[in-house]
Amino acid sequence: MSNLQTQNIATIKPQTPRRALIASLVGTVIEWYDFFLYGVAASLVFNHLFFPSDMDPFVSLLLSYATFGIPFFFRPLGGVIFSHIGDRIGRKKTLVFTIILMGVATVLIGVLPGYAAIGIAAPILLTLLRVIQGIGLGGEWGGAILLAVEYSPKGKRGLYGSIPQMGVPIGLFLGTIAMSVVSVLPDDAFMSWGWRIPFLLSAILVIVGLWIRKGVDETPAFKKVKETGNTADSPLLDTLRQNWKTILIFLGIKVVEVGPFYLFTTYIIEYATKHLEYSKSAILNLTSLGAIICALMIPLMGHLSDRYGRKAVFIAGTIGIIITAFPYFYLISLKSNLMFAIATIISLGIAWSAVTALLGTLFSEAFNTNIRYTGITVGYQLGSALFGGTAPMIAAALVKQYQGAWTPLAIYLVITGIISLISIFFIRETHRTEMPD
Repeated sequence: MSNLQTQNIATIKPQTPRRALIASLVGTVIEWYDFFLYGVAASLVFNHLFFPSDMDPFVSLLLSYATFGIPFFFRPLGGVIFSHIGDRIGRKKTLVFTIILMGVATVLIGVLPGYAAIGIAAPILLTLLRVIQGIGLGGEWGGAILLAVEYSPKGKRGLYGSIPQMGVPIGLFLGTIAMSVVSVLPDDAFMSWGWRIPFLLSAILVIVGLWIRKGVDETPAFKKVKETGNTADSPLLDTLRQNWKTILIFLGIKVVEVGPFYLFTTYIIEYATKHLEYSKSAILNLTSLGAIICALMIPLMGHLSDRYGRKAVFIAGTIGIIITAFPYFYLISLKSNLMFAIATIISLGIAWSAVTALLGTLFSEAFNTNIRYTGITVGYQLGSALFGGTAPMIAAALVKQYQGAWTPLAIYLVITGIISLISIFFIRETHRTEMPD
């Protein structure tokens, strides 16, 4: 270990890693709360309020999901912009920009008039605000992960890298609970103003997140890069030139994490309420239950990856998603809240948590410090764009084509798992190695 590296480690205050963990988690929770609010509202509100009332309901739903999916294709752009800043200037500064960007866009969605008030401008402005959300989220994830991983003590990278991933289910939980609370309003009140309240509450969360992140210093790994003058002149070009094979492999690994998730949390709301006659509040509450179980399981999965390896835990979770795909939809088809809860806990709460807990650490361990922000962001956000934003639209099209049958949805889950299962075998195990420097 170099004298400079030893000096950097020595200057880290004992509470700094814990504070960095809290900052990474809180910011990620806020970002995903903002993002998931839209996913829930897309199924319940936006297909009615922001598109012409005389439009085919199925077309309105698809357009609503399209506005949900479009930001995924801008997440790589946001990732490139903010990861460049993160690899050139620092991790911390990017996290301030991204949280403000997401928060402002979410609050503006909450005050946006519908189609009946401003016509075609409504869906256009809605889409524009979603694009801004996508750009902000594209830069947020990589910075939050590196804030945790680059502060992690020896032997705990898996655990530390899993903590920001808890922000996904916690954000989902807060978003669905907030929407569930206002959904008990009479339909007229909910559709006119009730759905706006959770979006406006994002302003409070953003202020809290900025206050917490203000007290966190730059990571020791990036400080070392700055002090030695080893920052990359063009992080994106260096990443693509040196690690393009790794990025392609990570795209395949990402499939099972992102595709099933948006079926479990977004499309299932539309499917269960429309085709299986579940109530809105029941589906939102049961999905929230699955999200809480998932949040509790993620750090456990991260800890297990420190003991048994990243690949072992990831493979176990992927196989879990594959073998529970058909039982998941069968249990839901029984139209029982208890069966829905069991299906969600097993698939989202347990199997999926093993997959998502490891991605941040797994990606981070593959890249050198001076291009790490860019490397993990490009692979992660491209995967989200290709396989996440399209998932609800693919699911809706399959259900339309096969007249409400759930079998094609189960097959879709199995295919995502097989793709990732093949991809994971092309990378080496890294849980006992040092981070590349």
